[in-house]
Amino acid sequence: MKEVILKTEHITQRFGGLVALSDISMEVRSGEIIGIIGPNGAGKTTLFNVITGIYTPTEGNVSLLGQNVTGWKPHKITQLGFARTFQNIRLYARLSVRDNVISGMHCHTKSGILSSVFNTKSKRQEEKQCEEEADEILKLLDLYKFRFEMSTSLPYGAQRKLEIARALATHPKLLLLDEPAAGMNEQETADLANIVYRLKEMGYTILLIEHDMKFVMNICERLYVLNNGCMIASGTPAEIKVNPVVVEAYLGKED
Repeated sequence: MKEVILKTEHITQRFGGLVALSDISMEVRSGEIIGIIGPNGAGKTTLFNVITGIYTPTEGNVSLLGQNVTGWKPHKITQLGFARTFQNIRLYARLSVRDNVISGMHCHTKSGILSSVFNTKSKRQEEKQCEEEADEILKLLDLYKFRFEMSTSLPYGAQRKLEIARALATHPKLLLLDEPAAGMNEQETADLANIVYRLKEMGYTILLIEHDMKFVMNICERLYVLNNGCMIASGTPAEIKVNPVVVEAYLGKED
């Protein structure tokens, strides 16, 4: 049995009188690619925000590798092994492509303020190591040729991949992708699917939200389906595709 990387237990998230999530329990095991799907407003991004510490759930627990991280600050959760991308691209506009990736390494670099001020040998060595690691990540995502360019000068699909590169720089045990294929054309989406497969082969565990059903059905091993903040189904893509409750949630029900 594969190790449980992420487990949520009975997560409920209220905002005043609004129940955004209700009694959500799920798990992700090592090496899996798991998808969360559902109509707009179903609670998918809210669930990501709970998992990564942006929101503290009103009820329930979030565990990473068996450790309860409920209520932890986002930077502490990142240090423990969660990394995510966002639905809206959040790159550092004034940094190069390489430096955007290096910015993701701050959670595991060792140089302190004094070594930075005096530019010590250990600081210079660490900077070189970070540059070399960033270049390897950029090569993995076919972005190496852009390494010295400003991040905002990249084509849209490349900016999406750069967000993934920066997340990988944190050395994640679980990579959370929030609509990674949003706005991509067919070729860019196919390239992204190949990258996700490559990451799985390298041992990464991936949890993603996505509206592109072809992408999700082809790449995910299991799916969780949300609607109106509730978990309405879970199973393999083949099972979800013919689940009448899921079909009704997406297509509506005739009177």
